[in-house]
Amino acid sequence: MLRIISLNLNGIRSAFRKGLQPWLAQQQADIVCLQELKAQDADLTDDMRSPLDYTGHFFSAEKKGYSGVGLYLRRPAERVLDGMDCEEFDTEGRIIRADWPGLSVISAYLPSGSSGDERQQAKYRFLDHFGPWLDALAAEHRDTGREFVICGDWNIAHHEIDLKNWRGNRKNSGFLPEERAWLSTVFDQRGFVDVYRSLHPEATDAAYTWWSNRGQAWANNVGWRIDYQIATPGIAALARHCTIYKDERFSDHAPLTIDYDWHGFSA
Repeated sequence: MLRIISLNLNGIRSAFRKGLQPWLAQQQADIVCLQELKAQDADLTDDMRSPLDYTGHFFSAEKKGYSGVGLYLRRPAERVLDGMDCEEFDTEGRIIRADWPGLSVISAYLPSGSSGDERQQAKYRFLDHFGPWLDALAAEHRDTGREFVICGDWNIAHHEIDLKNWRGNRKNSGFLPEERAWLSTVFDQRGFVDVYRSLHPEATDAAYTWWSNRGQAWANNVGWRIDYQIATPGIAALARHCTIYKDERFSDHAPLTIDYDWHGFSA
């Protein structure tokens, strides 16, 4: 069994202070995909770089205290690649990919547009680059049989069942019609699978992975499902179990864990 966790940390230093490492020790995950490190390499302690028996790989933003993605790997990868060959967004540390024979796992942190129109337009530019990048992954899958799992904070709730107050958010970043339509192309045209939804097609409030810090969103479970594991069909069909952990809070996001009946995972 292959266990993959995805978690937006909202700051790796903060998450470790809140008890992330002891929780990881209990999970026995093979791969942990991290987003929003908010740290440079010099900011990381040894425990943050390589907790437990994991090897850490990080792709930080040039801007301090901002964005950044990472991977904790229990088994060494054949190679680790940073970015998507896009100068504007690779400086923000948004994509990191690890390869093993027949399998690639990616940690992705898509931009938020909630701070205003400038960042919303940047989000659309990111999607304009990310779409063809996903097309290349889909082509690689077709040509070689390589399976892909893309974990991360996509900052888009896809359908009305994916957030509590969908009516009031139809004009807000993260639930705009253009964003939702783009995400539909990932599944309907590019052939990827929303793994959580394949296991839990009707889940509503149990599906949320992020809660605003405003008001009583967490206490009242006024959440959004914006963290995903999106995969090529072969490995998606092997997904057996999914959990969203809410007993402790390491971040304003909850960890999303999926177990795959994948036996081709090799060091």
